[in-house]
Amino acid sequence: MTASGWSANQFSALLGAYRSDLGLTTATTTALFAVYVLGLIPGLLLGGPLADRRGRRPVVYTALATAAVATCLLMAGPAAVWLLWPGRFLTGLGAGALLTAGSVWIKELSSAPHDPATAPGTAARRSGLFLSAGFASGGLAAALIAQWAPYPMITAYVPHLVLSAVAAVAAMRAPETGREGAGRRSGACVGAGATVSSGAAVVSGAGAGAGAGASFWRLIAPVAPWVFAAPTIAFVTLPGLVGARLDGWQTVYAGVATAVTPGAGLLVAPLARRLAARHRLATAVTGLAAVALGLLVGALAVAAVQPAVALGAAAVLGGGYGLCVAYGLTEVAALAPPHRLARLTARFWTLAYLGFFAPYGVTLLSALWSPPAILAAAALLAVLTLGAVARAAHRDRM
Repeated sequence: MTASGWSANQFSALLGAYRSDLGLTTATTTALFAVYVLGLIPGLLLGGPLADRRGRRPVVYTALATAAVATCLLMAGPAAVWLLWPGRFLTGLGAGALLTAGSVWIKELSSAPHDPATAPGTAARRSGLFLSAGFASGGLAAALIAQWAPYPMITAYVPHLVLSAVAAVAAMRAPETGREGAGRRSGACVGAGATVSSGAAVVSGAGAGAGAGASFWRLIAPVAPWVFAAPTIAFVTLPGLVGARLDGWQTVYAGVATAVTPGAGLLVAPLARRLAARHRLATAVTGLAAVALGLLVGALAVAAVQPAVALGAAAVLGGGYGLCVAYGLTEVAALAPPHRLARLTARFWTLAYLGFFAPYGVTLLSALWSPPAILAAAALLAVLTLGAVARAAHRDRM
């Protein structure tokens, strides 16, 4: 999971370098960033069913190898720019399959028969924490290497290859939890999911039937795109809009932003646990409120061209990301019956990663409206999402 987050975010910190060194336009670099999602979605949709049929380990190892090949293509990008497109596509394909199978594998390995009441929520949050750790460290490491090392757009990718090899070796001793025997293990986990919170207990029982799908679309799907719309705006869009005052430090600043954003997501993990214990929707409401606030602060930072304020906005957006991803993974763990766990997890990640198109959307809309106005409108949309989810939850209780 850490290697997956690293592979996704190492490219983000180099967007400025690609613009300055290779002469790529802002539209091209943000499109390259978004191509990741075109590979990610089939990876998610295929990885879930394959992990259920073939087992977790084969899918995880195939995905890890695919991401490593993608990194090699990105390293060849300075010599042949067209290789960046399949490199980003394969990065998404590998990450999608790894996220789905890896999340479920972690959940099943984390099951605790002696303490079943907390196992699913703990495992869901653990997946998000490992992913956030990769996001936070990958971008920063790539930026620091790109700023001072020779051949920056080649050497910046070397750490991911090393991390992938270490991850593959480290995971060799983890037992397979899919196929035979997976039903017993997953069943225990999902049964335990009924007690993640008092609200989750209601939908967990319904989750074994058709109610799981309906609850997913009402309560989880509206929140999911904000999971990555918030952080990608923070570390892709904002650095480019305040870069005029950075005077040659754009790459380092972008790397710091990519570390601050998911780093804040890691820091809010204890808060996510406390909120989930109080009410099933508290994590989502707080997360969406943080996203809206971060977008408003970002709008002010862009209007005044203040990099320091933009970093503050990135931290708030990162906190919103951490809360939203914790909510989504915990709810999926409580909703999904054993035979649909990987599929429902894939569905959540698919919707979440649609948020990766947000920076490209901001770039396109900038031809019609000013960036601060676009960010303010996005903040209003986050508030409307909060209201829609709260209303759906109220209807479920009636």
